[in-house]
Amino acid sequence: MAYYANPLKAQDSLLDQLESQVQPMDEWVMGTFKGTRLINGHTIETRGEGNLDFMISHRFGRINSGAYNFFGLDEANIRLGLEYAFTDRLTVGVGRNSFQKVYDGFAKYRLLKQQTGAKQVPISMTLYSSMAVNTFKRPELPMTFERRLSYAHQLLLARKFTEGLSLQLMPSYVHQNLVPTNMDKNDLFAVGLGGRLKLTNRTSLNMEYYYRVAPNENDGFYNVVALGFDIETGGHVFQLHLTNAQSMTETGFIPSTTGNFWDGDIHFGFNISRSFQLKKNEKQAW
Repeated sequence: MAYYANPLKAQDSLLDQLESQVQPMDEWVMGTFKGTRLINGHTIETRGEGNLDFMISHRFGRINSGAYNFFGLDEANIRLGLEYAFTDRLTVGVGRNSFQKVYDGFAKYRLLKQQTGAKQVPISMTLYSSMAVNTFKRPELPMTFERRLSYAHQLLLARKFTEGLSLQLMPSYVHQNLVPTNMDKNDLFAVGLGGRLKLTNRTSLNMEYYYRVAPNENDGFYNVVALGFDIETGGHVFQLHLTNAQSMTETGFIPSTTGNFWDGDIHFGFNISRSFQLKKNEKQAW
């Protein structure tokens, strides 16, 4: 009598072997934040190679200035900026601020991107470095070009915990060549914390806080507090926010914010970004 192997059992055995060898696919975590700005500061996000961002930022006067100043809307400061992605990792930008007539430039480099699968990368990491030149006239001081310079450097660390929640940590170092008094420090360390809570596919709530580490006591400056609401509309990201910061560069708002958020020294403001793809990007964004 002839005996034959059960083909169903052989097939099941082969499938079990294949399944045991399959590894989970690597997958980049996308959309940690909607744009390159959290509120005042940068996010870990960089644009794809060949992308040009045109950024318009507004900060109005203090809301508690009263009805005579239309609750701050009679006053306005603006920053116009251009940011270009030379690669998927590297973005370079320049800007001009009406507040204290500051020109700024920055470079932003993506070191790590959060990843799931066989290779686990738990966080995204981006380096940010900027320089600013304050061109405001100071007739009472001999203002050399060197005195007008200031610098900011940050390590941006972020994690998307769920589809709706992302958090970012921002250790920061700021150096100012010129400070208000001899008692003030040229160097300042700060730690920023930010977050995004997704509401819908196109809207989110954001928050941002910068704690200044060991500043000069009673220097008249405050930690930055900001609350924001993001709206994405195609190629635009429209951000509305409330903050005690008037400056729109890290060299300004981290060390030199003069308003106390909890006393009502709050500025209404917004950021608008418009992206243009100038170069066809045939590579898959990493």
